Amino acid sequence: MSNTQAHTVNSSGYSKFVKWFWVLFLAGCLGIVLLFVTASLGGFGEMPDHTVLENPKTNLAAEIISSDGQTLGKFYLNDNRTPVTFDELPQHLVAALIATEDIRFYEHSGIDARGTLRALTGRGGGASTITQQLAKQLFTVQVSKNKISRAFQKVKEWIIAMRLERQYTKEEIIAQYFNIYDYGNNADGIRSAARIYFSKEPKDLTLKESAMLVGMFKNSSLYNPRPSRNPVGTKNRRNVVLAQMAKYGYISAAVKDKLQQTNLDLKYTPESHRDGTATYFRTYLEGYMKAWISANPKANGETWNLYNDGLKIYTTIDARMQRHAEAAVQAHMPRLQAAFFKQNTVDKNPTAPFVGLDAKTVERLLATSMRRGQRWRSLKAAGYSNEAIKASFYKPTPMTVFKWINGNAAEVDTLMTPIDSMRYYKSFLRTGMLSIEPRTGHVKAWVGGVDYKHFQFDMAQQGGRQAGSTFKPFVYTAAIDQLHLSPCDELPDTPFCIEAQKFGNTEEWCPKNSGHGYGGTRTLKNALANSVNTITARLIDKVGPQTVADLAKNLGITSHISIVPSIALGTPDVSVFEMVGAYAAFANKGVYTKPVTVTRIEDKNGTLLYQYTPETREVLSEETAYVAVKLMEGVTEEGSGARLRTTGVDASRADYKAIITGYPYGFTNPIAGKTGTTQNNSDGWFMGMVPNLVTGVWVGGENRAIHFKSGRYGAGAAMALPIWGVYMKRCYLDSNLNISKASFEVPPTLAIPVECSTDTDAIDPERGLEAQPPEDLNFR
Repeated sequence: MSNTQAHTVNSSGYSKFVKWFWVLFLAGCLGIVLLFVTASLGGFGEMPDHTVLENPKTNLAAEIISSDGQTLGKFYLNDNRTPVTFDELPQHLVAALIATEDIRFYEHSGIDARGTLRALTGRGGGASTITQQLAKQLFTVQVSKNKISRAFQKVKEWIIAMRLERQYTKEEIIAQYFNIYDYGNNADGIRSAARIYFSKEPKDLTLKESAMLVGMFKNSSLYNPRPSRNPVGTKNRRNVVLAQMAKYGYISAAVKDKLQQTNLDLKYTPESHRDGTATYFRTYLEGYMKAWISANPKANGETWNLYNDGLKIYTTIDARMQRHAEAAVQAHMPRLQAAFFKQNTVDKNPTAPFVGLDAKTVERLLATSMRRGQRWRSLKAAGYSNEAIKASFYKPTPMTVFKWINGNAAEVDTLMTPIDSMRYYKSFLRTGMLSIEPRTGHVKAWVGGVDYKHFQFDMAQQGGRQAGSTFKPFVYTAAIDQLHLSPCDELPDTPFCIEAQKFGNTEEWCPKNSGHGYGGTRTLKNALANSVNTITARLIDKVGPQTVADLAKNLGITSHISIVPSIALGTPDVSVFEMVGAYAAFANKGVYTKPVTVTRIEDKNGTLLYQYTPETREVLSEETAYVAVKLMEGVTEEGSGARLRTTGVDASRADYKAIITGYPYGFTNPIAGKTGTTQNNSDGWFMGMVPNLVTGVWVGGENRAIHFKSGRYGAGAAMALPIWGVYMKRCYLDSNLNISKASFEVPPTLAIPVECSTDTDAIDPERGLEAQPPEDLNFR
């Protein structure tokens, strides 16, 4: 073959090679274009359009916000997510993310060739850029480990990533990525993660805390920092993040070396419906919100979702005061409970914890509780017979129960029959506490019990118990209002009877005094201070039970009040919520302001959905309200509440003082209030007021047969007043709260004299507490 022929053949072969190269190249390009067009059109699954990209579908928890701007808790089902903006993220958190996940983040437009190549070849890594990872989190699902499927998956993520880059700024993409990630343990998004793992807001995270959270992006299930999971692996992963930050110049090598030697220093604070601050209030609020949602649909007619729509609920609760209230309950109740357990052993009382009941009555009571319980309902629904269900209550069963340990609420594992566990739980004393700002009606603190996990019935608002002598100020106020009596007016302290209708018959009601005898006269101030039943009876006889009941209703008492003389001593069942609202009217110059818990509700974008309007009504004249307050000041000056003024400790009564946590209290400022103790010491109350805060406390057993045998421990001054005292001491120490120590404001015109000569027969603050309990509704 000649050289010419050979050259012609080579040229022809080269031409064919070039031709096929371009054909294959163009075909490849066309294939890639078609691939992306197909993906864009949804050929590999639905693709988000512009509207969806602008408003990605994510479940956002409803946030409960206190009056001082703290998050009290959230409402959510699966996603405990509350988004934050880029400005709320510390710089070192963002630096840790970029150094570890995508160092060229600010240089690319959503894709990285090397990252995409790893995804297509299946050589590990997955989506390489932060934007692609966000696309995967928001809009795609990894359906297969097959390389071809993963390649298609990456194409889809690539397209979405580029769209996201056009839709959002780099800072918005970073914020969305932090907000979308699931850190485990109900920590959805960076805000929940910071709160749950370190008990702080994202902006307050330290460098090493940020590094740990960024390290969890690799696999939050594997790198779980909880002690029971993988703290060592999580620490090692955190150290990798610190090394990456040092590699790219975000921190120095010295800082890296120092931080790598430190522990994780978790402050694990679970966020669940049964844990955290204000659990009882949050349960009440959940019902409140459901009622609001049912009456207030969205503009398009759809129903709001409390758990997914990201509502922001602004409440009146002050997180600081709430913590003080919960701390006061925890300071007092374990000691009081220890005294109760000491007095109610089986050796001393065969039917313990029930006092004064025979065995058959206790058996009937437990049988009733058995049928009302969840265990009975569940087994009944499963088809078990009544006999089989009852038998199951007498079989030992492993369970976790509540217990006070070293003054703290705890859980212990034990083996116990369900019937014994019922008796065990009934032996615990319960409490309810509410604190309200009288002028606005804002509820500032709400405690419904000692531990929500184990005692879910809310004794602050759900439970109604006999008010005892805390009802007496309504009688005295009615007498002041109707008869223009003065605190200095005197009445005889002698036996007194009233004819009363009972079951269609006319009978005499003759209340007896408790803790002291009879004789002489007493001023109204001294009589209320010492809870003198006979003088209270004389007053209700003068004004009539209907007048007193009407006044109580006007003051916000919605519970049933029988129109009988004995209401003077507090026979009606009322809640702490009602009583605090009623007493607040005295401090608010006679104006009743309906208690409020929610000030406004916003959607996730901050659009106002609800703004509360105060509901007020004038019930008493300013003069009458002030005179009533001055009457109640006598309770803490010379009566059953005078222990609030104590400055010394009687060592001979050290065992008793041990349960009066915070004693001596040493208050010197004006305090108006009233103690209350019902028959057999079943209920202990204290209502206390200063000019800008009214607080009520109740303590008692689930059943009225669960009580102390004497008033030394069972009176309101011993059971309830200490919680008020500790709470107020803590509030006063918190100077930012501005709780008043001033006197109650005197009305411009005051015709009724309130300053009396020194009253006689004033009792010692502890006198009467050791007396036997009164009989037949003779409450104090």
